[in-house]
Amino acid sequence: MRALTWHGIEDVRVTEVPDPVIEQTTDAVVRVTSTAICGSDLHLYGVLAPYLQPGDVLGHEFMGIVEQVGSDVATLQPGDRVVVPFNISCGRCWMCHRGLFAQCETTQNVAQGKGASLFGYTSLYGSVPGGQAERVRVPHADFGPILLASDLPDERFLYLSDILPTAWQAVDYADVNGNDTLVVLGLGPVGQLAVRSALHRGVGRVIAVDLVDDRLALARSWGAEVVDVRDVDEVADALKDLTDGRGPDAVIDAVGMEAHGNPLSEKVIAGASRLPKPVARAAIERVGIDRLSALHTAVAAVRRGGTLSISGVYGGMADPMPMMDLFDKGLTVRMGQCHVRRWSDDLLDLVGGADDVLGLESLATHRAPLEAAPELYRTFQEKSDGCLKVVLKP
Repeated sequence: MRALTWHGIEDVRVTEVPDPVIEQTTDAVVRVTSTAICGSDLHLYGVLAPYLQPGDVLGHEFMGIVEQVGSDVATLQPGDRVVVPFNISCGRCWMCHRGLFAQCETTQNVAQGKGASLFGYTSLYGSVPGGQAERVRVPHADFGPILLASDLPDERFLYLSDILPTAWQAVDYADVNGNDTLVVLGLGPVGQLAVRSALHRGVGRVIAVDLVDDRLALARSWGAEVVDVRDVDEVADALKDLTDGRGPDAVIDAVGMEAHGNPLSEKVIAGASRLPKPVARAAIERVGIDRLSALHTAVAAVRRGGTLSISGVYGGMADPMPMMDLFDKGLTVRMGQCHVRRWSDDLLDLVGGADDVLGLESLATHRAPLEAAPELYRTFQEKSDGCLKVVLKP
């Protein structure tokens, strides 16, 4: 079959790979009808090269049609239409019983000190072949895949695999209501859906921050106030000015380690990723740093006693955190991989109605065959051609 495979820093190719087969009795094989490029995939495109091997199949946002099921999968049958969460969880362990599906103890990568395995996401998270492919083996298919009874278009459901529940969880973690002000830093796909989710949930005021014209305009069109980073001296000061000098009640950092604003960190990260793999892994795990511009802005902006919700991915182990400010301001900080299955039933009801209330069918700016993936990775990374979200059709 054809699949997008990693071959080096900023080098991904569509190649022939072996067809997936049932390996465990709880597996399924899914024929992919739609798959997406996620902002997290850009970390693999550059930063996390030390944890990849040439030929690794990428992609963790996908949906499709079940072709085969293992003998212990009673919840699915061939022909079923499903969307598959990006984290692989069993639904039965101590963590899963507490709704902490991203920390599933059955698929947890203990030797790496990491949580549940993820599709298409490096040796840190199980080296499970991903969904930017014609077919995928889905472990724990007796729990993970979300069965779709509707015949609505794929893009109404595709983002249930990752970015929609990630945005929903970020808003939930922010703990805001109709009397509160929420700031969303970063208006990529997760940031856009966080804006829409917050407004849908009745948050009183939503302020969106970015520096890309198209992304600012899109957030404004959904009802958010916007702050253009290029128009202010200090984002945190501008946000305080908009909130009576106090600061917003909560801030979502939907940026993570791809933030603009620290060229020194960018050079360190780029340099580390090009070292020999064992040395590079040690550098990232023990002394790696991220570009923390967005995170520091969030800490500076949020009001005293407020909440910081982090959905953007960070990977460094030596990040200089502003601990004095975090402590002095009495902030609540919530973060982590999304527990997709914790939110999927409610979200399926929300997105499966007659009206596309979150604008999911129009979120993608680029749609193309799988063969175009290498070019579109670069387009997405560079934010060129108005690229916000890419959907691929294998």
